[in-house]
Amino acid sequence: MSRPVGAALGRTGATIVLALAGVAFALPLLALLLFTFRVSGSPNALTLAHYAALVDPAQEYTYDGLFRGLTNSLGICAVTVAIVLLVLVPTVLLVEMRYPAMRRIVEFVCLLPLTVPTVVLVVGFVPVYKVVSGAFGSAAWTLAFAIGVIVLPYAYRPIQANIAALDVVVLGEAARSLGAGVVPTVLRVILPNLRRGILSACLLTVAVVLGEFTIASFLSRSTFQTALFLLQQSDPYVAAIFSLAALAFVFLLLLVIGRLGSFRPSRRTP
Repeated sequence: MSRPVGAALGRTGATIVLALAGVAFALPLLALLLFTFRVSGSPNALTLAHYAALVDPAQEYTYDGLFRGLTNSLGICAVTVAIVLLVLVPTVLLVEMRYPAMRRIVEFVCLLPLTVPTVVLVVGFVPVYKVVSGAFGSAAWTLAFAIGVIVLPYAYRPIQANIAALDVVVLGEAARSLGAGVVPTVLRVILPNLRRGILSACLLTVAVVLGEFTIASFLSRSTFQTALFLLQQSDPYVAAIFSLAALAFVFLLLLVIGRLGSFRPSRRTP
């Protein structure tokens, strides 16, 4: 078999696999979308009443808990992303540039939560959160400290993969040889080249926070998932609408991050 024919068959096979994966992914979402238009007791009838109920003032009390849980989850997203940006990213860069011998130790610590079930982690978080509640109160945003541990593996991998594809040490030495200080080197040379990895870590962090149920349930905090669980027992249609909205939000965020990651500012020529 000639090389062009083999390449064409390879492209055809890849297209077929991607098409099948797309169909397998789209069918459940399509079924969920159709479910949101169904009328209870009339499987063949369709209605927009479930969507209209979201803006109906008479239903404000019914969905107040869900909107409050969604607001809490967005606040947890913001705090958890801040933890990733202000703690994890500087730590990984510091280890890579100054203490490369500790790279394996940091990697082990960051990946360790993958090996421990979330339920087991929650048992350890319960006594810790007695102290946290005394210091910061029992607001929902304090869950970011626990969820920050859960997202460590998902946030660490894309950042480390970006660093592995980029010789950070050589970049730093080149910038310092041209007279740049440590802070300008990190802010103006290294971080722009790590934009794709950092944005991917933020996306995964948001996705994990929006989907986290176990920690919030055990620690008795109101989040999007816990409120959705309570709502689906009385109104499964609106719960399905919000589930689709959450998936659409993460997908849109993925597209935005993909565009930002590939963006290159234009340089003006003098």
